[in-house]
Amino acid sequence: MLQEFVKKISDNTNQQSLSHQYRRKRFEQFKALLNQLPRPVTILDIGGTEVFWKGMGFNEPDVTITLLNLAEAPPAQLPFITLKGDATRLEGIADQQYDIVFSNSVIEHLCTWGNQQKMAAEVQRVGRYHYIQTPNYWFPVEPHWVFPFFQYFPKALRRWLTQRFSLGHIVRAKDRATAQRQVEEIRLLTRRELRQLFPQSVLYAEKFGFFTKSYTAYTAENQST
Repeated sequence: MLQEFVKKISDNTNQQSLSHQYRRKRFEQFKALLNQLPRPVTILDIGGTEVFWKGMGFNEPDVTITLLNLAEAPPAQLPFITLKGDATRLEGIADQQYDIVFSNSVIEHLCTWGNQQKMAAEVQRVGRYHYIQTPNYWFPVEPHWVFPFFQYFPKALRRWLTQRFSLGHIVRAKDRATAQRQVEEIRLLTRRELRQLFPQSVLYAEKFGFFTKSYTAYTAENQST
């Protein structure tokens, strides 16, 4: 019963899920910003997949999308290009090489504030513009474990729950060390922290009722902060 509820609200592969609907709304905003730019356009998607772009129905002419991930991926067909790399050290990518750096729910997976600072600096170095989305720390339901107030629990309790239960998108860890790594990986950001990382960006707040579900930091041709 609980798994069905979680799937209904948070399964991004289910087009009827709440999460997918929010993601599609954000993507329409991104396309509006993209359409301000002259073609051809190059996009660097940090942590991206073909499945995501195709799921959004993206089929824009003269747009090339480089999918950068830690693990090496097989070559893709245009408009996609696969690239192995670390978001905190985009070695081999020149300053302003890409028109847009795009990232969806990745920067909170970097374990530490220091790594998040490094990724933000690299994003702003290699891209003329950017569109970086991340969940809000203060939203009452943690988006990975899909568990109320999970991010506010002591780390020891989060590790204990992760080792003993499958919660949300997180499968039950096989041992204590795996649970610890999973807990340490996720560091949700507050609005103030995102502003520190992207001081010149517009911050878009995605609302769910009275709460802010996520933030997007973006720059565009025509923007006001």
